[in-house]
Amino acid sequence: MQRQKINIKLAAPRGFCAGVERAILIVEKALEQYGAPVYVRHEIVHNKFVVESLRAKGAIFVEELDDVPTDMPVIFSAHGVPKSVPMEAQRRKMIYLDATCPLVSKVHIDAQRHFKKGYKILLIGHAGHPEVIGTMGQLPEGAIDLIQTVADAEAYIADSPDNLAFVTQTTLSMDDTKDIIAVLQHRFPNIIAPRHDDICYATTNRQEAVKKFAPMADLVLVIGAQNSSNSVRLVEVAEKAGCPKAYLIPDHTAIIWDDFTDVKSVGITAGASAPEILVEQVIEAISKRYDVSIEELTLTDENVHFKLPQFPVRSDVRNYA
Repeated sequence: MQRQKINIKLAAPRGFCAGVERAILIVEKALEQYGAPVYVRHEIVHNKFVVESLRAKGAIFVEELDDVPTDMPVIFSAHGVPKSVPMEAQRRKMIYLDATCPLVSKVHIDAQRHFKKGYKILLIGHAGHPEVIGTMGQLPEGAIDLIQTVADAEAYIADSPDNLAFVTQTTLSMDDTKDIIAVLQHRFPNIIAPRHDDICYATTNRQEAVKKFAPMADLVLVIGAQNSSNSVRLVEVAEKAGCPKAYLIPDHTAIIWDDFTDVKSVGITAGASAPEILVEQVIEAISKRYDVSIEELTLTDENVHFKLPQFPVRSDVRNYA
């Protein structure tokens, strides 16, 4: 019996961004330098496969600093943390490493700069996301107001309309964010915008790559975690670009095979915290069932790298490399 032919349109770039690579490398090098265990506050990045891989190497993931012995190293996640967290680590004289993505740190710096100049700051982002919690936690309570939707922007009441500035979460939908910004700039013509777009290069590139192939695909699979903002946005982008079916899967075991009926073209991409091995496993799973051809659609080449932080010295370091 002849197998159904399926053309896989593989997005490039996809998967790990420089900030995620840096965060993972910080954990791995900390394990080399200090020995296991090394503690990590929250998921280092939003991907179960990555978290479990690091746990197997000796990382212990906790919710708060109270769960970390004061004599053990602790790492803060790539999403950033409120300023109170490193302050508490310093008070407790803990060894800590900040794996916050430099592009998220840039948003923190912008917010602090605006605050020092006396501006009320609007943060465009999603309530409850760790990055939003971290950004809002850089400043005193009430210094930042959260804007999640166009409706929020239309309804926002400013005490001083000519004294506003805005920053954004780095992993948002470019198109949705543009709509929100357009409303804010229309209502508050003097609002101060970021010097450079806050949405990170990786989020932008992955969304543009999806826009490129989604109209040509019968189905789009986005590999990533449900709590990964940039991965969820990729599904939304695919749907808005014209793909009739698009959904998010953590790995190949979550593929819904009934959706492949009469499908001739499948678009595949991965969120910025999803490793390439998960992409390979999805392609392998499809190849076992169908006659597959693969077409990689390259939007741009990414050559971004971020430096690692300086690793503090601990007098009783074990397994020192």
